[in-house]
Order: sequence, then structure tokens, then C-alpha cells
Amino acid sequence: MAGKISYIFLCMNVIPLLAAAASQACSAQSDAKCSQTGEWNGEFFPGIPKIKYEGPYTKNKFAYKWYNAEEVILGKKMKDWLRFSVAFWHTFRGTGVDPFGAPTKFWPWEDGTNSIAMAKRRMRANFEFINKLGVDRWCFHDRDIAPEGKTLQETNSNLDEVVKLAKTLQGNNIRPLWGTAQLFMHPRYMHGAATSSELGVYVYAAAQVKKAMEVTHYLGGENYVFWGGREGYQTLLNTDMEFELDHMAKFLEAAAAYKRKIGFTGTLLIEPKPQEPTKHQYDWDAATTTNFLRKYGLIGDFKLNIECNHATLSGHSCHHDVETARINGLLGNIDANSGDAQTGWDTDQFLTDTREATMIMLSVIKNGGLAPGGLNFDAKLRRESTDVEDLFIAHIVGMDTLARGLRYAAKLIEDGSLAKLIHKRYSSFYNELGALIEAGKADFEMLEKKAMEWGEATVASAKQELAEMIFNSVL
Repeated sequence: MAGKISYIFLCMNVIPLLAAAASQACSAQSDAKCSQTGEWNGEFFPGIPKIKYEGPYTKNKFAYKWYNAEEVILGKKMKDWLRFSVAFWHTFRGTGVDPFGAPTKFWPWEDGTNSIAMAKRRMRANFEFINKLGVDRWCFHDRDIAPEGKTLQETNSNLDEVVKLAKTLQGNNIRPLWGTAQLFMHPRYMHGAATSSELGVYVYAAAQVKKAMEVTHYLGGENYVFWGGREGYQTLLNTDMEFELDHMAKFLEAAAAYKRKIGFTGTLLIEPKPQEPTKHQYDWDAATTTNFLRKYGLIGDFKLNIECNHATLSGHSCHHDVETARINGLLGNIDANSGDAQTGWDTDQFLTDTREATMIMLSVIKNGGLAPGGLNFDAKLRRESTDVEDLFIAHIVGMDTLARGLRYAAKLIEDGSLAKLIHKRYSSFYNELGALIEAGKADFEMLEKKAMEWGEATVASAKQELAEMIFNSVL
């Protein structure tokens, strides 16, 4: 999700670079005429059609090969299984910066500023993009969509102005999958937000989250995400970890209470992430975050937003963290992206691995779907991809990959061979003693008696290669 290098650089001192390289400030296309207000009437993506399904053999780069929104899979429309969402921060604030290089992307509608007028222009581009892509959800951070002012009051006013436009542009068919507050980039959050050692920062963060929750509710958002980008520590030599964890829990308790007060019915989600930027992140992975929620009695108020690239940074597969969340009843949303094992940081690439997508969708199907959550494309173009059309191509391939994964997962379930293999592997427990163990009625004395009676245990093959053969047979 956030912590995103692209956004951090954009909001710092690289803005002049954008201004120097941007096209004519008021134009989204070279032949457009500037109006007196500095805006134009026309398309942000001229020449890009509305993306439609054409099947797996199409050569059209602006068509879906596998994602057929209305097609029914296992009793549910594909669009209802997948519930795709566009991430505003990467799609419209990503500049291609990395730790070693300046921006490479200068979209023709950018004017080099972070003004209210520019924020509104990006919002119009966002909804044209969403409509042409054929999805009906989007995600945002408060500071991505509106500039921070000199005071909190001015900042809130800026946000209200942009959100009012977004509400109009959404119409009746589009809404946020989720919103969130950006609590990591500003220097005030250098020690964290909810876990900061400074009371003033804790107070400011609470006010920022309050406002972000309000605008998410106003826009009809289905969820609200907490991402602790700097909720962690570098060394215990100067850190009271228990103090900070207790404060984070109190912060989340207050957020849940405010959700109920304003009548927001969306799900509150916590997004786990290891390292980057803090060495010891408190929400390291799905299991760590689940334990935190359980310890502080927050299970009933929160679920998890699993980001695939975060899972791999913690040493797991995406499927592992998704399944961990699912079996704990906490799978709320998935940020669909991937990383690069040879790079080592949070690269936020579009998920294009069909095997991984199939395994993820097996868990999603077992979960009965993700609603009111979905699959958010918290992913950005590669630094070297600089054409406007690349924004569409990246989302198309991401959507097709997950749609393909859904189709293959459904085939595996309908075939049943993999489920039979797993069932057979644990078949030694399907007897009277196994039932007693499951019921918690088999004490050690009973088990010792059986061990003496049975002698050395026999161990059957796990059939891993057969499982992989069955899995590969549907790909």
C-alpha cells in the first residue's frame, strides 16, 4: 500500500522536475485549447477505448482475454468474485522514481504543481480511467487526492473540496473500495503515528484519521484501511515496546468507536507489512497482526488487508498470508501485487504469475469471496514504462491474471482430485480416536496406551509431486 517511494518523492522536492518536463499545463492532448480557467474539455486518454472482453485468442492489447465480468463461475459472477479496484496513489501519483533515480513519468495532464486545481484534474482523469477500464471501485489516501495545507483546518478544507468533486464524478455506480489516512510521509510521523513518543503527534494522527474516515463514509466507501507505515522501532535501547503497542490498540479502539458513532458500516482493515521503513514493524505479517488483534480484544472490529508484496517481504508467499487470514476469519481484502526476489524492496509490481493467482483464488473461493472487500491494484508501472497507454495495459494484464486464476481454481475445485488427495492424507484421523482428539477428549494417558498397543507408527507419503501434477494440469 503506502510507504511508497514514488509518492514520497513526488511530495518532496521533485515537483520542480515535473514542472520542467510537463506538457502544456492545461492540455491532456497536444491539440487541445486552453480555457480561461486553465482546464480543457476533452479526454485524458484519447484513443483508448472502453476495455471489453474478447477472449483468450484476441491480439487486441486493449481487451480482456480472461476477465469476463458477467460470466458466472461457481454460482457467482466473475466481477463479484474479483471486485477490482484502482489505487489512486500509484496510478495517478506514481512518477517512476526509485532510490537511485528521479521521475521518469510526466503525464500530459500534470502541470508540475500540487495545487487544488491539479488535484481536481487528477480526479477527473481517475474517473475517466475507471470508466474505460470497466471497474467500479477505487482506493485512496487522503494526502494523495488533496494537498496538505498550512494548518489542519486548511488541509481538511482542501480535502473537502476535492472529495466533493469525487462524489459528483462517482455517480451512482462507482465507490471507494476503501480509503485511508497517509500517516507516514510527513516529518511529524518520523517516530510513528499511533505509536509515536510524542503526544502531539498521536493527537494529530487521530484528527487525520477521523477526517479520512468521514470522507470515506461520505463517498460510500466499503472499507477503511489502517497501514502502520512507521508503527514500529529501530532499537529497543530507546523504545518501550509495550507502551507503544498499548497506544496503538487504544488508537484503534477509538477508531472503531468513531466508526460506530458516524454510522459507517464498512469494515475496518489492518494491513500487515514487515520492515521498510522501520526495521521492526508491529504488524509484521498476518499471524503477528492476528495475535495483536486477539490480545487487545479487537477481533470483532477489524479484519486484514493482505498485500502480496508485503507477504513475500516477510518471508511468506501471498497465499500463505491470505490463508492465514482466512482460517482466522479475518480475510477482508487483498492488495494484488507482487515483488521481485532479486530486488529485495517493496517494488509493487502488477501480479502476473498465474500460479500464484490460482492459489490466492483458491483461498478466496474457500472464503466465499471477499465482499465487502475486493482486489485492489496496489501496483505501479515499472520505471521504464512511460506511455499513458501502459496504465491500461498494466491493469488489463493484472485483471486477466487474477481472472485466469479464478477460472483455474474453480476447475481444481470442480475436479475434486486435489481435495481428495488432501482428505486421504489425513485419513488416519478419521476414526473413533481421531474424533476424541478433535473433541479435546484424548488425554496423554489414553494416547500413551494406544502407542504401547500399536507400536511404531507408519508414515505415508505426502504425495507432494502428485499434488503439483494435479495443480499444473489445470494451468
